[in-house]
Amino acid sequence: MVTVFGSCNMDLVAYVATPPRRGETVHGRTFSTVPGGKGANQAIAAARAEVGTRFLGAVGDDEFGGRIRATLAEAGVETTGLRTVEGHSGTAHIVVDDDGGNSIVVVGGANDAMDRLRSGDAETIAASDCLLLQLETPLRGASAAAEVAAAHGVRVVLTPAPAEPVPDSLLSNVNLLVPNEHEAAVLTGESDPERALTSLLDSVPEVVVTMGGEGVLYGNRSGERVRMPAFPVRPVDTTAAGDTFVGVLAAELARGTDTTEALRHGSGAAALSIRRKGASGSMPSREDIREFLEEADS
Repeated sequence: MVTVFGSCNMDLVAYVATPPRRGETVHGRTFSTVPGGKGANQAIAAARAEVGTRFLGAVGDDEFGGRIRATLAEAGVETTGLRTVEGHSGTAHIVVDDDGGNSIVVVGGANDAMDRLRSGDAETIAASDCLLLQLETPLRGASAAAEVAAAHGVRVVLTPAPAEPVPDSLLSNVNLLVPNEHEAAVLTGESDPERALTSLLDSVPEVVVTMGGEGVLYGNRSGERVRMPAFPVRPVDTTAAGDTFVGVLAAELARGTDTTEALRHGSGAAALSIRRKGASGSMPSREDIREFLEEADS
């Protein structure tokens, strides 16, 4: 069982040839509203990988909140722990260019209510195999969730995004840290992923640095290192590729898959996701991932 304590947003996505510079207005081609948020994305990715998944989060009492809840449920995510609070749901304002790159502004909204555990949250976390956390909700809440997980021997996986310093009180309860190159550099001051990974292992037992088209780099305190290249695909939209990777990685680890194979499944899922538009709507099923990896081996 995977439990996600984290954010959920409505993604407001504009597709453009070239993103605007400061003070510039450009024409967009298409616009869409798609449920997302790092927490919800990771939960959907894990559920589609066919592992039982529960989501602890908050939406507003607006139209977006209802759509977010329905999308999670349709993906097979248990939403008993998704509370509704007064006000607007979180939103992410995303610009996607012709190269598949993106820039994002997140407005927390209801996610700011996730500053502590509520009734039943601790029991849900304690009954899990893996807890997924991100930094789009208040640190106080994420730290409380990690503390409960650590006390019950539940693996804690943290995506330190948006990039910001993470207190030792949280890192001390994290088993696996999954930053991208930029986030790893913010946390360590090291621009080289290898050196950043080595530095991060002073704080957590395992680290995966995601490097976009360069693949992923894994290391642990026992000295094991795995560098896995990215699968060669043409990107259409890289939004939520990292969340897809983390959700599927966590699902495989919860299933008992060895680390190298879990990294491969996560990488395959991320490759599939960037070939499609959108965040939650781009995430593959377990069967999609299996077929993709079999084709890559042939």
